[in-house]
Amino acid sequence: MKEVFKAEQIAENVYWVGAVDWNVRNFHGYQTGRGSTYNAFLVIDEKVTLIDTVKAPFFNEMLARIRSVIDPEKIDYIISNHAEPDHSGAIVSAIEAIHPEKVFASPLGEKALRAYYGADLDLTVVKTGESVKLGKGTFSFIETKMLHWPDSMVTYLDTAKMLFSQDAFGMHLAGSKLWADEYPEFVLDYEGRKYFANILNVQSAKVLDLLNALPGLNLDIAVIAPDHGPLWRKNLGWILDLYRDCAEQKPAPRALVAYSTMWHSTEKLANAIADGIRSTGVTVEVADLAVNDRSAIMTEVARSGALAFGAPTMNNQMFPAMADVLTYIKGLRPKNKLGLAFGSFGWSGEGAKQIAAELEAMNIPQPVPMFQVKYMPTEADLEKAFESGAALGRALLASVAESTTK
Repeated sequence: MKEVFKAEQIAENVYWVGAVDWNVRNFHGYQTGRGSTYNAFLVIDEKVTLIDTVKAPFFNEMLARIRSVIDPEKIDYIISNHAEPDHSGAIVSAIEAIHPEKVFASPLGEKALRAYYGADLDLTVVKTGESVKLGKGTFSFIETKMLHWPDSMVTYLDTAKMLFSQDAFGMHLAGSKLWADEYPEFVLDYEGRKYFANILNVQSAKVLDLLNALPGLNLDIAVIAPDHGPLWRKNLGWILDLYRDCAEQKPAPRALVAYSTMWHSTEKLANAIADGIRSTGVTVEVADLAVNDRSAIMTEVARSGALAFGAPTMNNQMFPAMADVLTYIKGLRPKNKLGLAFGSFGWSGEGAKQIAAELEAMNIPQPVPMFQVKYMPTEADLEKAFESGAALGRALLASVAESTTK
């Protein structure tokens, strides 16, 4: 028995035919607490086009949605904006079911798709500035290399004034509504910032290049249709401004104190540091790595101008959870942060020193000296932790003030 799924019309002759993944909770190391969507789009014209596909297990859902509008075999073209398997996983099945005249991809998309699905895959390469006439409408292609893969591109449909933006301007958010204006703004803000921090932060400079280039492309954009999360039909400037704010990475009067602890010594230091930061008027978040995953930590890193990381020493190394988080953060290359390393130890004391070294490797200045305590902190140790936090808060406020005068 075939599953029944319906397409949803989003513009004249344009339909959403994607899939909602309510249950996904791990997206290559990124915790997706609100699930996700894999958005695919059907454009009806003289040449019928499918834009992107879905993750492989959702192929039948996509096909059923297409079938609710048109016989899939009447599709002439498939466009692959991005070769990552959450968008291309169903492309081979789609080709076998549809038998399209052409499958379009960027030059690097061609290489990636053939690497994934076979060298004999029949693909037509399109580059920035090229277009494909459908009948009434025309698709224009813009390569957006490293946003966030080398193959990435976006596609513009002039008749619908719609930008199919693949991973740009999206978020991991499953829901029964298609449009961003149907969700609370605080949800969009958090999930949008989390998505940027964990997916695009490393490419912030290229995001700014794209945002700065958009006006010069002379595209009349009424709808932004990403491949994850809700679509944008109102106040497009909101999501563009959020991306610009994230990409600029200006220092903010906000701090994160993240720590691992075994016998609560490092936890006591963390809380004292946080209280010292708070005493300067800086907003502070405290996160135990035992109950906060790396993607949540990175989200706070991106929002914060100061980072205090603490861990005990175990087997002459920093506690493993801290090593995991710092490795993850380093790959995403946060900028314009201040750092502080702290910790506790019983025998040797390498943990905080290794954290300080990792902060240095990330080019994060440490205006407050690294410190750690042996076994359980004394009252004097906690007072020192408080003062260290206050010093970090004051240094952050000075950095914020300096950035606003530039």
